[in-house]
Amino acid sequence: MMKDLIRLLSVFFVLAIVGACSSSKDEPLFFNSKRPVAEVEPPVKDIPADILATQQAFSQVSKKVTPSVVNISTISRKKLVRPFPDMPPLFEEFFGGSQGRRDRSLGSGFIISRDGYIVTNEHVVRDAESIRVKLSNDRLYEAKVVGGDPKTDIAVIKIDAADLPTAVLADSDHINVGQWAIAIGNPFGLERSMTVGVISATGRSNVGIESIENFIQTDASINPGNSGGPLLNIHGEVVGINTAIVAAGQGIGFAIPTNMAKPIIAQLVEKGKVSRAWLGVGISQVTEEVARSMGLKKAGGVLVTELYEGGPAAKGSMQPGDIIVNFGGIEVRDPAHLQQLVASAKIGSPVQVTVIRNGNRILLSVKTGNSENVRPMQKSGRINE
Repeated sequence: MMKDLIRLLSVFFVLAIVGACSSSKDEPLFFNSKRPVAEVEPPVKDIPADILATQQAFSQVSKKVTPSVVNISTISRKKLVRPFPDMPPLFEEFFGGSQGRRDRSLGSGFIISRDGYIVTNEHVVRDAESIRVKLSNDRLYEAKVVGGDPKTDIAVIKIDAADLPTAVLADSDHINVGQWAIAIGNPFGLERSMTVGVISATGRSNVGIESIENFIQTDASINPGNSGGPLLNIHGEVVGINTAIVAAGQGIGFAIPTNMAKPIIAQLVEKGKVSRAWLGVGISQVTEEVARSMGLKKAGGVLVTELYEGGPAAKGSMQPGDIIVNFGGIEVRDPAHLQQLVASAKIGSPVQVTVIRNGNRILLSVKTGNSENVRPMQKSGRINE
């Protein structure tokens, strides 16, 4: 009898627990509130005003600039490497040796004119058979290449459109390390993605990415697909063109400064190619050992190793063994820096060049030439400018 009573009490106890854990709508107990979820106060209410202002600034940049950022997709044909170079054509066709491989790639770009001129990276559209541009409103356009510059990895493409939103290009010479940096693009095809970081460094060269380098370094996340997209300041102005990352590390991305890109973009739009000034010298780095042998207090400038016969430097009385320390009023740091300075100089105009020769500073006047009209010197281990 006692056992039956215990069993009966146990059943009533279990039923009471089940009833307490169930609501009339079969909802979990923590959702059984009659008050709407939206009326529940946030866990943190006292947010500093400067943090809210920064958050609002990022949102404004995204809202204002994203319409001018585009998604670029290309299809290119790359010829396959012949597995058996001596194979007869009949067998080569059988094995597909004469066939090409169609590659698809994604990149980004930004609109610079209302009638459809778009800036991107040259490597994004290189060898492309077809280029498709997708705007932020999901409209699709076929694009054509206006011109590209492999030395700086800048290209301009064009779509047939009107009244497009355009990006604003800033003066990149006025950016400082530590300022906000915002990247907008299409990493891995994830359209209209925005990442935030800071300007990590400016004037990066000798990175080994392009022939002419003067990169902005940033820790704003840049991934495959971001190439060609804008790097922005907190005002939503374009300060750089996102170009590359260091694959072995995180938070190391590079962008081409707008001040370096502006004259290149202008030439590409105007004539579809880029013409650069030329000095006609072979140059190398001034090492500590070279500096000591030349009686210099520290390493700096560029050593002239050879002259192009009849070139601008030779005509301007420059000599092998001279150390170029100033070009056009700007102190020369290294060979990469001199290449930047010469490339940005006006073709056919005289430039004041200071060299150190036998311990003496000598001022020369050199009239730059056009790099298109000469055949570059071919010397292993030399940098030609």
